[in-house]
Amino acid sequence: MDLPVDEWKSYILQKWSLLPKSIQVTISTAETLSDLFLHSSSLLQPEDEMFLKRLSRGYLVGKDPNAPLFYREEGNKKFQKKDYMGATVLYSKGVSHSRPNSEDISLCYANRSAALFHLGQYETCLKDIVRAQTHGYPEGLQPKLLLRKAECLVTLGRPQEASQTISDLESNFAAKPTLAASQFQILQRTLCRLKVKVQEKGNLTETSPAALTKAFEDMDLREENEQISNTSSSVSLCTDPLKGRYLVATKDILPGELLVKEDAFVSVLNPGEMPPWHHGLESKWDTRATNADLYCHRCLKHTLAPVPCDGCSYAKYCSQECLQQAWDLYHSIECSLGGLLLTLGVFCHIALRSTLLARFEEAGKVINKLCGEITNRDICLPESKNLAQILSYDVGGESKKKGKTVETPIPGCDINGKYENNYNAVFSLLPHTGNHSPVHKFLCALSVSALCRQLEAASLQAFTTGLKSSKLKAAVAPMLYPELNIWGVAMLRHMLQLQCNAQAITTIQQTGSEENLITDSRQVRLATGLFPVVSLLNHSCSPNTSVSFISTVATVRASQQIRKGQEILHCYGPHESRMGVAERCQKLRSQYFFDCNCPPCEREKQRPSQGPRWEAFCCHRCGALLQGGDVLSCGSTSCTESVSRDHLVSQLQDLQQQVGMARKLLRNGELERAIQLLLGCQHDAESFLLAEHSVVGEIEDDLAQAYAALGKGTGRSQPPIYRRVSEWLRFATGHPVLRWAMNSSNWPKSSSMGLSANSY
Repeated sequence: MDLPVDEWKSYILQKWSLLPKSIQVTISTAETLSDLFLHSSSLLQPEDEMFLKRLSRGYLVGKDPNAPLFYREEGNKKFQKKDYMGATVLYSKGVSHSRPNSEDISLCYANRSAALFHLGQYETCLKDIVRAQTHGYPEGLQPKLLLRKAECLVTLGRPQEASQTISDLESNFAAKPTLAASQFQILQRTLCRLKVKVQEKGNLTETSPAALTKAFEDMDLREENEQISNTSSSVSLCTDPLKGRYLVATKDILPGELLVKEDAFVSVLNPGEMPPWHHGLESKWDTRATNADLYCHRCLKHTLAPVPCDGCSYAKYCSQECLQQAWDLYHSIECSLGGLLLTLGVFCHIALRSTLLARFEEAGKVINKLCGEITNRDICLPESKNLAQILSYDVGGESKKKGKTVETPIPGCDINGKYENNYNAVFSLLPHTGNHSPVHKFLCALSVSALCRQLEAASLQAFTTGLKSSKLKAAVAPMLYPELNIWGVAMLRHMLQLQCNAQAITTIQQTGSEENLITDSRQVRLATGLFPVVSLLNHSCSPNTSVSFISTVATVRASQQIRKGQEILHCYGPHESRMGVAERCQKLRSQYFFDCNCPPCEREKQRPSQGPRWEAFCCHRCGALLQGGDVLSCGSTSCTESVSRDHLVSQLQDLQQQVGMARKLLRNGELERAIQLLLGCQHDAESFLLAEHSVVGEIEDDLAQAYAALGKGTGRSQPPIYRRVSEWLRFATGHPVLRWAMNSSNWPKSSSMGLSANSY
């Protein structure tokens, strides 16, 4: 998924093993990314490219002219069984394989509009009706399409438009009476029924869809930070020689306060489970619904009626506007590379897309970073004469010149010291080149090299589309053709950055009935993105923030009170309530290349070997681990507290009963009552359970899902429960009850994804 498919990885591993030792050493000890890329690229042979092309052909991303009929017929079968959702997905697949302005695409759109009508998606149904007509829907089938349009307009409370549609239908039929007598009678009865509905709703006020609540989308920062874009004024950016850049609170922060609201600089949809690799009819025409079928490939919004790219069957969008934006920004280049990008994985795709987006930055920044010509002194990078020197710079806050250490502004900031969501900030993220294994670097370098060869083989005229001026085009365009290696080195840097700096963009997907929205849902990884500001957050196994997503926008909230001067921390995945300290440290070291010394890790390292996490009782007086048999004693030498195991077990059973009651409230949709009860449970748990106890994690899970559901349901920037507790906090700050676990940082995560690790 993130890295290339297993077949390509195995192929490269074998190629590496057959290289002479001297060449392996040369690649392993390459001092710069430029050297690494050029040495590896020189080893890519035509047979390697042919093998990769065979793998790429396993993905059907072109438009198959025989597919629309297949999907339309399969969709009709679902429709007849009243499986309208399944029918919608299949009709959408038919749309994706259809050519523009063809009968195939008009029929698929029309059939999908019928399924959407039965799903109650009337606005979307109307859009599909317009699309069907635009693409040449057959004249003889127009009456039933217009009837469906009138039905939608009546249901939506738009009687004037419905009345006009009915008039158009009657005029159309009068001019071309092509229906049989029986069909004519059915039409007349339907028209009469619709006219009655129009009269009934004629006096009602029409409802604009724009007036509907848009959940969290209207949330805004109360006062935006002047130093860091998309960030609250409550935080400040600092830097440290050991841990790099980090954020601290400039004032006391209350639970629930919005700290960051940032749109991804770049994101790529996780395609989900793809068809099997063997060729054949079933693999070509897959009927399963994946993320690629259900979410917009640009903004990641869930959509039942995607609009496909005109050139390929893979890329789909929620609207014509998103389609056009994606085409202008990057898809005009990516469209012909769909199968190759799916083979090379999400990280390689993000690396390409990042460099494509760099074309829209200011001229000086692009030329400085990609061409190595320091023409703009505003760029906070060391002086150098070529790209190799720029790309080898690990951006650690200082550079060495003539044997002296020269301090530079905080990496990623402009000359005025502002850190923004732009390519400058993305470029400043560390690639951790020295920490990656030689085989991994070889895999990434050869994958990028193969991609560059394909770009070189294709027409590169569109590669400079979107640059802001003809002068800039003249400056950059001549270097793109003979020196595509420049872009290759940049893409390699981004691909190596992603292991430590990529963020899994998640969403909640329903797994059961709509009645049990909280308990019958799960968090799934939807896409991978780069968030320059969110990447400033360092890790803690017991974080004080939580991150959630709406489309491509990440929101970071305080999950507990944060004191002035305290660091803002997030969990990269390994959480103290999920796993023991040894497992957490191993995961963080292997993926993020650092040893975690957060307070929970330090406490657990000092404790003696513990039993199962569900037996982790603590002293109510000092919080130390309780040890013993039937009678447990405090492990602290300075505390003499003891308690019977039976008493603690009975207390735990009472707590579990209370948690069960809270879950019942969640299932019944009584969210605020459930949250209040869970907060009480959390307070009680802190008095006798260690933070790594499994019940503590379960309470945090339930609270996280409840907060997510409450926020989506209210559409307010701060749910009522936040406001009441915030008011109470002003009188009782520092009380131990205020350990909040609101959100996705405490939910199960993909072990391969997280945030930046000590990124500079």
